[in-house]
Amino acid sequence: MEKHHKFSIWYVLLGFWIVLLFQHMLVTAMAIKTIPYSEFLRLLKEDKVVEVAIGADQIQGRLKDSDNPAGRGTLFRTVRVDPEISKILAEHNVTFKGELESTFVRDLMSWIVPVFMFVGIWYFAMRRIQNQQPGFMTLGKNKARIYEENELGVTFEDVAGVDEAKQELKEVVDFLKKPEKYSAIGGRIPKGILLVGPPGTGKTLLAKAVAGESKVPFFSMSGSEFVEMFVGMGAARVRDLFNQAKQKAPCIIFIDELDALGKARGIGPVAGHDEREQTLNQLLVEMDGFDPSAGVILMAATNRPEILDPALLRPGRFDRQVLVDRPDKLGREAIVKVHLRNVKTAPDVDPAEIAAMTSGMSGADLANLVNEAALLAVRNGKSEVTMAEIREAVERVIAGLEKKNRLINPEEKKIVAYHEIGHAIVAMSLPGTDPVQKITIVPRGVAALGYTMQVPTEDRFLMKRSELLNKIATLLGGRAAEKLVFEDISTGAHNDLARATDIARSMVVQYGMSEKIGQVYFAGRQNNSFLGIDEEGAKPYSPATAEMIDKEIRQIISNQFQRAVEILSSQRQALEKAAAILLEKETIEGKELAELLNDQSE
Repeated sequence: MEKHHKFSIWYVLLGFWIVLLFQHMLVTAMAIKTIPYSEFLRLLKEDKVVEVAIGADQIQGRLKDSDNPAGRGTLFRTVRVDPEISKILAEHNVTFKGELESTFVRDLMSWIVPVFMFVGIWYFAMRRIQNQQPGFMTLGKNKARIYEENELGVTFEDVAGVDEAKQELKEVVDFLKKPEKYSAIGGRIPKGILLVGPPGTGKTLLAKAVAGESKVPFFSMSGSEFVEMFVGMGAARVRDLFNQAKQKAPCIIFIDELDALGKARGIGPVAGHDEREQTLNQLLVEMDGFDPSAGVILMAATNRPEILDPALLRPGRFDRQVLVDRPDKLGREAIVKVHLRNVKTAPDVDPAEIAAMTSGMSGADLANLVNEAALLAVRNGKSEVTMAEIREAVERVIAGLEKKNRLINPEEKKIVAYHEIGHAIVAMSLPGTDPVQKITIVPRGVAALGYTMQVPTEDRFLMKRSELLNKIATLLGGRAAEKLVFEDISTGAHNDLARATDIARSMVVQYGMSEKIGQVYFAGRQNNSFLGIDEEGAKPYSPATAEMIDKEIRQIISNQFQRAVEILSSQRQALEKAAAILLEKETIEGKELAELLNDQSE
């Protein structure tokens, strides 16, 4: 990562001090020592003078160096007094001449070198200031990172789990390589390609892979980088980006997080004059103006397509939308294989098993999981990653960091044990629920004092009403166990209640699964399926209907809670025994609990 250092005035002061020091050293090194004439005669008689230059009223020369006789000695000068000095010089075999040594070059260099050093430091400082705080002439320049043909190093081989999206984008690669094949039949490549999908599914990686396969320049820029404080700068950057791309065609322009730039216009207190909207208008104009046959392809990515301006999505702009969804089981297996390439693994590491236990995870989640497993292997002193580290990494990603040092008093620990066993027994007793893999009372994350890990065996896209009711009963199993054993309840079920209530509400207002209310859709919300959030909207029903909905939700929760209590009452002996084992061992596997239930049923 490139490091940016802030410019400081201390750099200038330090440079000025260095220049003065250098000048002082230079002058000192070349200084001429002035000595009395009597001293000169004494040195001359002691044969310490090497050579002299005699002027009309001054003598300048060089003394012998006592440490290095072959070297150049100290320079000196003295006022000439004796007119018969030549005889004395001849007696002592001293070379002499009738002119003074010029010091012009030395004096000139003592000023030129420091000046050049100061100018160099000043130039360096100004360049640093320009790089960190561009002048007004560069404000309209785009900030796109440009990757040349061989700089990306990403191909379709590095992208796994999104085969349908890759197939759609291979046409773009083929067009950039052989545009004449499409123009000959009268076809044209889409002007814009919008990659749509949840965060972490590989949209940016796919765009880089397209550029890497095509071997064309790749302009990468975030939507937020267009908008600046200064009015008109965003539009200027859009123009500069497209002009620069046309000069390097064929190439790919990639705008990440398009929703930061392309949000629907007319929203906000200053609609029509907002800088972001002016930038969007310029983008729409540029997309209409460039010729797709020139080989400039615009790609963008977003996880919120529902808030984009309709003008962006019409044919002729972003002609094609490519869904990059969370991978299925086969896709996760392929992604895991890609990330395991650079990790030393033991023979027991099975990508298929990893894919089965990571339902709903994106490519970024799987990359983080493999990295966590590698770090755990190093922490455990192993030379390779085993399935034990993989399973621990899955738990760490799902439930959070294990906190064995958190002190819990025995009474609370007992409540947690019965609570988690209650979840597990209800889940194992009902059909269609996810298999229980592990039950633990070791605290994890911020607030989890224990958890029951259920791992789905396959991806599910539809759920029946009976399965949703079973899921609610499983969530309420912990509260039911507390009520049955302690005849009291704790705050440990708050998350279970929230999830159960959400499922019951969805059954009533979205899925039409209430017999009293009927097959009606009441959800007055805008759902973002990619981000997994609901945005509140106006309720499209009367207060009387709202009261009916509340009663029906309460009835569903109450019925399933009573159902969980009945299941645990019939399995009371297994509940007590399993809780005792869990209190002793702190963690038990799902297979161990299943065997215990089978023994009790026999």
